[in-house]
Amino acid sequence: MNNIDKRLEVTIKDMVLRNPVMTASGTFGYGYDYEDFMNLESLGGIVVKATTGANREGNAYPRMAETSSGMLNAVGLQNKGVDYFCNTLYNKIKDINTNMIVNVSGSSIEEYVEVAEKINELKNIPGIELNISCPNVKQGGMAFGTDPKMAAEVVKAVRRAYNKTLIVKLSPNVTSIVEIAKAVEGEGADSLSLINTLFGMAVDAEKRQPLLSTVTGGLSGPAVKPVALRCVWQVAKQTKLPLIGIGGIMNATDAIEFILVGATAIEVGTANFINPAISQEIVYGISEYLDRHNIKNISDIRGII
Repeated sequence: MNNIDKRLEVTIKDMVLRNPVMTASGTFGYGYDYEDFMNLESLGGIVVKATTGANREGNAYPRMAETSSGMLNAVGLQNKGVDYFCNTLYNKIKDINTNMIVNVSGSSIEEYVEVAEKINELKNIPGIELNISCPNVKQGGMAFGTDPKMAAEVVKAVRRAYNKTLIVKLSPNVTSIVEIAKAVEGEGADSLSLINTLFGMAVDAEKRQPLLSTVTGGLSGPAVKPVALRCVWQVAKQTKLPLIGIGGIMNATDAIEFILVGATAIEVGTANFINPAISQEIVYGISEYLDRHNIKNISDIRGII
C-alpha cells in the first residue's frame, strides 16, 4: 500500500496491523476473492472463513435472509476442512501482505485443538480467531461460548497447542459477556473479538413459515451495532486484553465509535456484501477523521468513553 498512514498502526500481541481495519470471517471469503475490488494490502488484517476439522456441507438452503437493518445467516460453517485449507487454500493466501488470520471452529475441544495444531505449523498465518460463539450450527460453536467454564476449557486446551496470537470470538447471547471474557483471559487468550451474531429468526407471513431452513440464525448488520458497542465498552473496562469490535460497522464513523469505547481494531462484516471495497474506504475515512480533529495517533482516542 502506498502512503501508509503510520498514525493508524495498532498491535495485537505480536501482530502489527498497519491500521485497525480487518474483515470478519464468513463475509470476505479467503481474501483473494476481493482482489478485483480493492488493494488487500491496504487492510490491517483479513479473517478468512471458518475452518473445522473435517469437511462441512453447511445447512440446507435457504440459509440467508434480509431483515430490517440487517441480515440473518445460517450457513453453518461450510468449509472443506483443515487439511484442504493447509494443502490448497494456504498457498493462495500466504503471500498476501497483511495479517491473514484463520477463524477456527469445532464441535468438540478435540476438534478445536486438532485444527489449531495444524494451523500453528503455517508460517504465514500469524494468528487464529477461536470461534466459540457461532449461533447457526447444531453442535459446538455457541455451546462453548455461553458457559464460562466450557469457554475456559476450550481456550486452555487450544492455548497449549497454539503458540501464536490467539483471538477468542465472544457471543452476545449470554447474561454476562464480561464473565466469559474474564474466563478466557485467565486461560491465555491474547485478544477478544466481539461480538458474534445475535440469535434471531425471520418469518414469511404470506407463506406462514420461517425464512431460514434452520428456523433460527445469526443476526448481523446495523441492527446489532448498539449491542456490540455496549459489549465492547463493558469488556474494555474489565480486561486488559486488546479488543476487536464487530457488529454493524458500515462506515468510518461506525469504526471510530468502536475505538472510542475501547476497541484496538475492528472487523467489517455485513457491509462487505453491499460494497466489496468498503473496508478500504473505511481505512481512508479513519485517516480523514484524524486529520479533521487534529489527532496525532489512533491510540489517543481509544477507550476515552
